Amino acid sequence: QVQLVESGGGLVQAGGSLRLSCASSIRTFSTRAMGWFRQAPGKEREFVARISRSGSSQYYADSVKGRFTIDRDNAKNTVYLQMNSLKPEDTAVYYCAAARVGFYSDLANEYDYWGQGTQVTVSS
Repeated sequence: QVQLVESGGGLVQAGGSLRLSCASSIRTFSTRAMGWFRQAPGKEREFVARISRSGSSQYYADSVKGRFTIDRDNAKNTVYLQMNSLKPEDTAVYYCAAARVGFYSDLANEYDYWGQGTQVTVSS
């Protein structure tokens, strides 16, 4: 049973923008914080951004702060990641994840639903 489906990845030149979407079929979507993570080739998965259940609070990794924006639409069961001023080092597979109920964290092991990932490639 598919729970999270990402879309919107692709190839973009440095300085460009992409908007990732993550559609959820989790019934408890609005009760969960949501996060975006990424994994570059040969590297560990890393936290990118998270958003609270209501969307009133967001938190970002230092590497993307000021360039990326996370938001959500609970009526559509969807979370987004707007990525501006993209850099080659942003190249990775991007994953959305749903946090365990009651958690709001940067730690991957506190998320219990994961999407399949979408590739983002930034050319120099």
